[in-house]
Amino acid sequence: MGLSFSVLASGSTGNAAVIRSKDVMLMVDAGLSAKKLEQLLSEREVSGEHLDGILVTHEHSDHIKGLGAIARKYKLSVYANEKTWEAMNKHVGQLEDEQKKVIEIGQTLQFGELTVESYPLSHDAAEPMGFCFRQGDRKVSIATDLGYVSAKVREKILDSDAIVLESNHDVEMLRVGRYPWNIKRRILSDVGHLSNEAAGEALVQLLSENTRRVYLAHLSQDHNMMDLAKLTVNTMCKERGIHLENRRVKLMDTYYDRPTLWDDLDY
Repeated sequence: MGLSFSVLASGSTGNAAVIRSKDVMLMVDAGLSAKKLEQLLSEREVSGEHLDGILVTHEHSDHIKGLGAIARKYKLSVYANEKTWEAMNKHVGQLEDEQKKVIEIGQTLQFGELTVESYPLSHDAAEPMGFCFRQGDRKVSIATDLGYVSAKVREKILDSDAIVLESNHDVEMLRVGRYPWNIKRRILSDVGHLSNEAAGEALVQLLSENTRRVYLAHLSQDHNMMDLAKLTVNTMCKERGIHLENRRVKLMDTYYDRPTLWDDLDY
């Protein structure tokens, strides 16, 4: 078995993904109840017993809601940086010391044949980070919950076969939406969330010869629609001379309530 992944759920109501290689399976974030996470895993014909650990991007509740419960039930190691541990300790409940793995941003982890690299993100959390996963000549990267795409993010994501990229909101829908202005200002800031337009601009710089699928993720249920996100990202790319269909790059859906199909990164 090669490298494959499924976005179990994505959005403001909860986020989780699972990555599997020949000899290991990892979850990224656990932002739904343990019961819901188990249901989503079962829809992809795996269970918590198959997991070898959980990687945490940051401490916001839509990324750690079920973390403590599922880690305790399956005795899973949880990997997060020190500041994230400090921020989320009181929310995840009691874990055994040996379950709590402290990693540094930029550190490379090795799980069998699976290589995991972390990198810093710009978001209003203690010390948020994204992850890239590589096995052999296949690579998938996850970049959500970021206000802008930095040079470091671009450097890490480049050469990915698949990218899970935030496309959180349509700017105009957000501006006229029901949120109070202070929340809107936070979302629009450099430590907020990527808009559809920003995702399109970023994608122009993230695409490589290897890239075949881009999963638009963390969509706002109030201020976005998947068809609009796809249209905007596609338009932004075309305006910069990038025709996704000519490069055999497909924009993929994610869902807040159900998992994507396994993507085994075959071309």
